[in-house]
Formats: sequence, C-alpha cells, structure tokens
Amino acid sequence: MKKKFLEIITIVGLLFTLLPFGTANAANSKTSSSDQSLAKIQKKGVLVMGTSPDYAPYEFQTTKNGKSVDVGMDISIAKQIAKDLGVKLKIKNMDFDSLLVALQTGKVDMVMAGMNPTAARRKNVTFSNIYYQGGQDIVINKKDAGIYKSKKSFVGKTLGAQTGTMQYNMAKKQISNVTVKGFDKGADLILALQTNKIDGIVMEKPSAEAYVKNNPQLSLINGNFNLNTNETSSAIAFQKGATSLAGAVNKSLAKIKKKDLINKVYLKEAGTHMKTNTVNTSMTHYWKYFAKGIGYTLLISAFSVFFGFILGTILAFMRLSRNKLLKLVSTAYIEFVRGTPLMVQIMFVYFGIGLIVNLPALTSGIIAVSLNSGAYVAEVIRGGINSVDKGQTEAARSLGLSKKGTMRYVVLPQAIKNIWPALGNEFISLIKESSIVSIIGVTDLIYQLKIVQSDTYRGVAPIVVAMLLYFVVTFGLSKILAYFEGRMKHAN
Repeated sequence: MKKKFLEIITIVGLLFTLLPFGTANAANSKTSSSDQSLAKIQKKGVLVMGTSPDYAPYEFQTTKNGKSVDVGMDISIAKQIAKDLGVKLKIKNMDFDSLLVALQTGKVDMVMAGMNPTAARRKNVTFSNIYYQGGQDIVINKKDAGIYKSKKSFVGKTLGAQTGTMQYNMAKKQISNVTVKGFDKGADLILALQTNKIDGIVMEKPSAEAYVKNNPQLSLINGNFNLNTNETSSAIAFQKGATSLAGAVNKSLAKIKKKDLINKVYLKEAGTHMKTNTVNTSMTHYWKYFAKGIGYTLLISAFSVFFGFILGTILAFMRLSRNKLLKLVSTAYIEFVRGTPLMVQIMFVYFGIGLIVNLPALTSGIIAVSLNSGAYVAEVIRGGINSVDKGQTEAARSLGLSKKGTMRYVVLPQAIKNIWPALGNEFISLIKESSIVSIIGVTDLIYQLKIVQSDTYRGVAPIVVAMLLYFVVTFGLSKILAYFEGRMKHAN
C-alpha cells in the first residue's frame, strides 16, 4: 500500500512539473514553424502588455479622476505601438520576475519593463530593437556619500537589486566578495536601504535618478560597471519566434525615435506624473488604494473559504471512507498540497493551467487558495470526526440508526464543536495567506501597498496602514467566531 501511495505521489508531482513546460515547448515550436503573432493580435484587436509598475520613470502608477492608472515612458510607447497596429492596449501588472513566464505561457503578448536584452534572455524570447539607452548607477544613503565612491567601495558589503534583473547578476559578477540581496519591488529596495539592511542599490540610471530626485535622504554614484550595449539599453520582449509582431513594433519604435518622442514628450510627461505623486504623500490621500486592496482581499478570502470548506469536507469523507481508491486519492491530494508552497501553487494555476485555459489573475488566485485551503480543512474535519468517541457510534447503531443517520445526528454535531476553533484559525490564516496572490498581479492589499510605496517613495507608512487593516479584519473575524463558539458551548 505504501509503495502504491509513493508511486501516485511521484506521478502527480511529475505531471505538475512537466505539464507547463511541455505545453510551453510545444507552443514555442509551433510559433517558430509558423509565426502568426501579428495576425492573431490584429484579429483579436487587443495587444496585451505585461509590466511591473514600480520602476519610474519607465512605468509606475498615479491617480487620475480617483482611479489608479499606469503611466510612464514605457506606457506611452506601448500606447503608440497599439495605435500604429490599430488595436487596443491592455496592461497586465505583476512582479518583474513573473513577466517572462507570463510571456512564454501566453498571458501577455509583449513585456515592457525597462528590460535589458541580455544574451541569456535572448535564448528564450525575441527582442525588439533597442528603444532607450541608459546606464547603471548605485543609489546610496546621502549620509554615506563620503564612504562609497564606485563599485569598488562595496567589496565585502551588501548590495540590493530587483530579483530577476540584469543588475542583480551584474553586481555579483563585477564586485568581488559582495553579498547581493534580491527584492521584488523598487520600493522594497529603498526601504531596505534606508533601514540599513543593504548598503546600496544597483539600479538603472533613469530610475535611480527618479528616486534620488524625489527623496532628499538618497544620493547617487556612478558604479563604473563594465557594460555592453545590451546592459545599458531597454528593449521590448516577445515570445520566441514572434518575428512578425517584433517587426511591426520596430516600425513604431523607428517612428518614435525619428521624432525623438521619448526625450521631448514621454519622459517629460513621466516627470510631471512623478511630481504629482509627491505633492501629497499622506496615507489618507491614498485611502482608495487601500480600500480597493482590502476589498479584493476579502473577496478572495470569502470565495476561498466557501469553496475550500466544500472541498475539504469531500476530501475528509473520502479519506475516512473504506473505499481504498477514494482514500488513496484523498490522501495523495492532501499530502501533495500540504507539501508544496502556496506561492508555487498560485503560479502553477495561473501560468501552468493557464496554458490550457486562459484564466484571469483573480480567478486563478481564488482557485489556487481554495485548493490549498481544502487540503487543510480536510484534516481539521477528519480530526474532529475521529475525536468523537467510538462508543457514541456504537450506541447509535445499537439503537437502530443507519450509518448516515449516526453521522448526521450523533457524530457531526459533536465534531463541529471540536473543530470550530481550528476551523476558525484556518479561516483567519487564509485572509493573511491570500496576500501571496499579489505576485500574479491581483490588486489585493499587499499589491496596493507596493503601489503606494512606489508612488509616494515612502516605505514604512504604507506597511503600517496595511498591518492595521489586516488586524482589524482578523480581530473582528476572531470575535465573531468566538461568539458562535460560546453559543455552541452554552447549547451543551
């Protein structure tokens, strides 16, 4: 029995691992043999762009007419490209290190995020012509300006860089005996720097200048890195082999370059938006961001609790069943889900299953969190049922009750009282754990927290607001659960 169980776990694990890669390879093979990338976009009338809006002046967010909108140099370029192609532009926001995965799995048609067209990236994606030439600098605390002069000053020190970027690898390769810490967002890097978790940040020149210009506590130095053209420039990424789309986009880029729109218009517009963001950086000014975030967090939690409870109940009875197949399937599922991180499960549902069915980020987040919660709820329910003394079942059966009647009228009422506290803790934990869905661009509370940090250049204040909101929600829920728990005890 143990041998069969291990075999099933191994097979399930392999399927979860190989499915997205196998499908992605097949998709890439098909693309390279017959490129229809441009025709498909023109047919559907929408160009989907993936970005990480925390990299001013390339892409960031501002408030217009009470709504959060994406702005910046890359956004302006993308709008012009969509206009030239005769289609609408749709923007999908997510963490930087998820962008190329989203591109390869068909979630987005192109990626614009101040991305450097390095040789390693060119192996997996097709790049447009270079549209902007920048440089690489190091952001430091102004009080340390006398200590750090160039990259050589950071030998034996700790630098920060955005995870998955060329800056991260460049710092490791070109500075000896340096520790490089990766962070998902630019705001996290600034916060780490100002709280002395790192000594400097390797950042592309335009973004570095933007942060220093809007934060008087920061300063900038030239890192004097050894750079080639690809490491000081930005290009647009497409799926491997999408040459027709890349060719059409290159025509738009040539037009933009000829008119010098980036320097004359787009960067100036980005600068105006950045100034607007820093006029009022109070948290009350951004209350709509937090309200939207907590709304999505509660929505995800509510649906996940509902579906997770239903799934958990089914799995619990399957595991308690005398049917060996049902028991084996339930056990395999529970152990597999509990043995893998929720973050990986969310990414698998969104990117992996998304290859077959193109699920929106919010739907993917709800499904992944529900599937994860179901495994834990199943064990809580199973434990509660097993905690009821067997004598209760035997007594009920001796009085003529059927198995279903015994379970319904004798076992379950007692089990619910036993599992209620643990079930309540699981629901409260779910609210906090749902924050992981921000990695795929769901605008929950954590996602909005990062946006406010990026817009205001303030690191700690948005975190405090988010903490208080989470506390209010979870504390309120715990009191409601405690009330019903007391009613149950009183009923005894």
